[in-house]
Amino acid sequence: MALSVPVIAITMGDPAGIGPELAVRIAADPKWSGRAEFVIYGEETVLREAAHRWSDGFLPRVRPSGTLPFGSFELGAADARCGRLAYDALTAATKDALAGEVDAIVTAPMNKYAVNLAGIPFTGHTERIAELCECRNFVMMQSSGSLRMVFVTCHVSLAEVPKLAVKAEIIRVAELLYEAVRAEGIEHPKLAAAAINPHAGENGCMGLEDERETKPALTALRESGIDIEGPFPPDTLFVESIRNRYDGLVTMYHDQGHIPFKMLAFDSGVNSTLGLPVIRTSPDHGTAFDIAWRGKANPGSMSAAVELAVLRAGSRHSRRKG
Repeated sequence: MALSVPVIAITMGDPAGIGPELAVRIAADPKWSGRAEFVIYGEETVLREAAHRWSDGFLPRVRPSGTLPFGSFELGAADARCGRLAYDALTAATKDALAGEVDAIVTAPMNKYAVNLAGIPFTGHTERIAELCECRNFVMMQSSGSLRMVFVTCHVSLAEVPKLAVKAEIIRVAELLYEAVRAEGIEHPKLAAAAINPHAGENGCMGLEDERETKPALTALRESGIDIEGPFPPDTLFVESIRNRYDGLVTMYHDQGHIPFKMLAFDSGVNSTLGLPVIRTSPDHGTAFDIAWRGKANPGSMSAAVELAVLRAGSRHSRRKG
């Protein structure tokens, strides 16, 4: 875009959760002055109430995505109307990013149950944005500083993992991680991969998936020039002395990676989607209905998500100019 600073879309998320608070607090933070311009996608009366409470009334440009006046829904509770509103805001922000109206999207938390209550099949931001972008080659990454992690399978049941974490998928996901780390300035990333089974399968004694899929995938990646080690037993890969050897980690399913990641970086973790034609990041936490609208939300993860979005938007803009 022609603007001197990137325009960052912030989706409000579920209005009954902590998203509105985080959105207005982030947008009002003076640290972004001269570095980013914000537009918040959501319900205007909800955002104005949040701004009144937590940003001295300051509210940046709002892109309305439906009407659900503040006070007409229960705070901290799943509601189909809130789910629909959050879903529509996400859709509008993604379409504007595709059209070049904004440079990046930072998504505040949505409640999957609330969206499904609205009759919309929804498994997560990642899948919905990829659908709108008509993109199949994507993956969710979690990051906090030098800790970077991707998931070969994500929002699927555990029973589906062995069917989906196959050689071709492991290679695809590892290649996306490799390129993402290189884009952050590490020319020759060193990666590691977790096994699917306990103890890396014990040479087939605890399942054959690692013998059939994981090990051949890692061999193929090494032959292509990607420096990757493993498969590591999942219960040792995240030990500090081991994980710190690597620039990125490949995990096989959601909870295998997400549990240790949240233990290590709950207040600073960022969720981003690799492989998309648009830049998308988000905080690595949920709607936190138990503390919603109480002024208790920690903005650390949301702030880190904006920082990464600004960095990537600036990098992409520089590449286009070059």
